[in-house]
Parts: sequence; structure tokens; C-alpha cells
Amino acid sequence: MLVLTRKIGERILIGDDIVVTVLDVRGDSVRIGIDAPGSMRIQRDEVVRAVEAANVEATEVGDDVAAGLVASLAGLAAPADPAPRG
Repeated sequence: MLVLTRKIGERILIGDDIVVTVLDVRGDSVRIGIDAPGSMRIQRDEVVRAVEAANVEATEVGDDVAAGLVASLAGLAAPADPAPRG
């Protein structure tokens, strides 16, 4: 990890097309601006982690839900074989 000290208005260049600018510093909070190509995804870590956790939670099925689904499926009759044509 590269650790840098920057002042308000100073920039960090990443590659040829990404510029990170320090906009403001207040207490323990730093506001930064990021100029990058539109095709570059820029996301906050905590948002990505929250979405991942929500996705995992959405795929988990409780025992009661699973048992109800099994019972519902067991109650369905198998489709009848069509009468042979001849």
C-alpha cells in the first residue's frame, strides 16, 4: 500500500487517466474528488460489502420455508402420461 500525505488542492495521478484530488479536510474526514473514465467503476467499500451481505442473506432459506416448499411440491400431482396414439 502506498501512503501519501496531501494538502487541499493537491492531486494524485493513477495511470494516465485517473486523478484523485483532495478537496477538503475536516477533523478525521477527508473529501476527495476522483476524475476517471466513465467505464471505470468507482464504489465505496462499505456499500459493496453491504450489497454482498444482502445478497447472501436473500439466498438463505429458513428451515420453515424450505419445509413448506417441500410440502407444496410433494402435493403436486405428476403430469399424466399422454395416451398412446396409434
